[in-house]
Amino acid sequence: MEMSSVQIVPSSPDRVWSALNDPELLKRCITGCEAIEPIEENQYKVSMAVKVGPVNAKFAGKIFLADLNPPESYTLNFEGQGGMAGFAKGNAKVMLSPDGEATKLAYTASAQIGGKLAQIGSRLIDGAANKMATDFFAALARELKDEPQSEL
Repeated sequence: MEMSSVQIVPSSPDRVWSALNDPELLKRCITGCEAIEPIEENQYKVSMAVKVGPVNAKFAGKIFLADLNPPESYTLNFEGQGGMAGFAKGNAKVMLSPDGEATKLAYTASAQIGGKLAQIGSRLIDGAANKMATDFFAALARELKDEPQSEL
């Protein structure tokens, strides 16, 4: 599966970068996310519940951040096991740039899946991934809007 998109996030690149590196905020923004816990620097343990078509699964996995260039870009690598439902692994390249008072967030992502998830068809998987991305960016925008901005 391949995905890419550009989103406008209503906040400065520094605030968006901070939000994208805040496990508690991310947990609130990712549908089905149950936990994001630091393991060591730039590594996190993640657990989440996912429904794709007829398949419900609980995934346990890890996220690794690489190529960090704050507050402009990083690469996020992920891997997860969903028991009988299968596995997922992949990466996403995230790039931030100023866009007036907001931030342009561009990303490209690729993922490989296996098991029951791979058997349900790419249309359902792509649809679920796009919905998760749309929901994430809407939640991120809400979180940043509700967060108090400090005066410099």
